[in-house]
Amino acid sequence: MTGRQASRSRTTKETSIDVRLCVDGSGSVDVGTGLPFFDHMLSQLGKHSRMDLSVRCDGDLEIDAHHTVEDIGIALGEAFDEALGDKAGVRRFASITVPLDEAAVQVILDLSGRPFLHYDIDPPGEKILSDPPFDPQLCEEFWRGFVMASGITLHMVMVRGKNTHHIIEASFKAVARSIYDAVKIADDVMPSTKGVL
Repeated sequence: MTGRQASRSRTTKETSIDVRLCVDGSGSVDVGTGLPFFDHMLSQLGKHSRMDLSVRCDGDLEIDAHHTVEDIGIALGEAFDEALGDKAGVRRFASITVPLDEAAVQVILDLSGRPFLHYDIDPPGEKILSDPPFDPQLCEEFWRGFVMASGITLHMVMVRGKNTHHIIEASFKAVARSIYDAVKIADDVMPSTKGVL
């Protein structure tokens, strides 16, 4: 990996996680969490943000997927924050609405240094029928962990949708594309009147 990059290892009594990412990548992804649907979503995040992303997790899935999903969000957020450095020259703001068939999700993102999540994604509620099944409500915990650890402002709003898979996948793609736009280097100026992000 070259460019803005970082790695994180996080070990608790519930999970053991290794994350590597390169912001200035090509979208190369290597993910293994024990949750196939979540792997698919993390792959969307890497691919459409063009970040090179490696995630490995051994979690207590025999109890619940919550610890795995939330802790990966935290580790990934910490690595993302470190990789961006002082953020001098980044575009900083980005927004997009991404469709997937009948679903559409809007994302507004600011590399603000102030963690805030507005999560208005309300799929019908059924679990994704993978093996093991995946509870879509866990995605909010992932994004909260990511936002708090990375220090970004993230608004996610479901415009419409009926299929849970489509809604969740559109949301990951929308965040990914917003990241892709926001982290681009536009010049060498700090994009804040405070002089720091």
